[in-house]
Amino acid sequence: MRIKQIINRKPAELASALSRIGDETADLLLIFGSVEHLTFPGLHESLSNAFPGALLLGCSTAGEITADGVDDQTCTVTAIKFDHASLHQGSTRLAGMEDSFAAGERLGRQIAGAGLKAVLVFGPGVQINGSALVNGITSVIGSAIPITGGLAGDGGAFKETFTIGPDGVANDNIVAVGLSGDGLRFGHGSFGGWEPFGPARKVTSCDGNILHELDGEPALEIYRRYLGEHAKGLPASGLLFPFAMLGEDHSAVGLIRTILGIDEASGSLILAGEIDPDGYLRLMHASTDKLVSGAESAAEAAAAMLQGNGESVAILVSCVGRKLVMGDRVDEEVEAVGEVFGQAGVLTGFYSYGEISPFAPGASCKLHNQTMTITCLSEA
Repeated sequence: MRIKQIINRKPAELASALSRIGDETADLLLIFGSVEHLTFPGLHESLSNAFPGALLLGCSTAGEITADGVDDQTCTVTAIKFDHASLHQGSTRLAGMEDSFAAGERLGRQIAGAGLKAVLVFGPGVQINGSALVNGITSVIGSAIPITGGLAGDGGAFKETFTIGPDGVANDNIVAVGLSGDGLRFGHGSFGGWEPFGPARKVTSCDGNILHELDGEPALEIYRRYLGEHAKGLPASGLLFPFAMLGEDHSAVGLIRTILGIDEASGSLILAGEIDPDGYLRLMHASTDKLVSGAESAAEAAAAMLQGNGESVAILVSCVGRKLVMGDRVDEEVEAVGEVFGQAGVLTGFYSYGEISPFAPGASCKLHNQTMTITCLSEA
């Protein structure tokens, strides 16, 4: 495996920036950039011309991640040439939130095949049910195949996000790549670092990812009561106070849900993923130190699975809510990950509206919120 990377800071200069990579060929280009970069005319053509035959995969962000730290308003292109691995690309249009499961099924059928070892997937960050998307893919390829990736961002605006794939740049496409090959090494890790506070509240009415009632009261009313002064900033301030999902016995299930929107008319909260209608929810908050420690734990879990000695790429997908909490110290979680992988690991990634990964090796894939999720690729 050979990896080259550039960070482009001005959209109009992408072609010249790509020339700095040299004459290397590539099988896969990972592209993470601001909305301004992703929607700049000619982006898809510049990438395709520089690396004919390479698969394009990526999305818009709420911040871009490399080994240099966290940037905004840039575009990172990571070119990967595999020695042995095979890639199969898929892309499908998402016709609204209710289409999420079916879109996952369509995508799964495109990338399914003998020898499939792992899947990278990126989807829109708005008007999507990320849990249903993952479940749809899993229904086709099976729960034993790890799926990782995330949902696109738009700098924290939550209005319009974009993905890039075989059909170019679009605001309603889900894109994926299936990876296979005996020499492929694939590691993943996902960890939060948030702490619960307040009582557990029973989910008494929900529909998919729409939370209507907690303990028989309108969910929005309860949420505002807990947030106090922070409620004035909803829905954006909801990123600072996500929900922990709890089982019927109040035990944690390892999933966090972020509030993506509110419905004043119905008093409902729109969450990034599905909610257990028989479960409980509990509010959470975090400190920078605990989030950095969580990122390090995710990196250690992914590195332990990798078992490769050569060059590797680590794809970091971290929730925009973590970025807001850490503020000027946000680079610290990237530094903690970099220390785990050392000089042999090339870092790329973005701040997202949802992270996709198994919670642990061998576990089924889930949509996460407020986590640092890390995917590592290398070859034996």
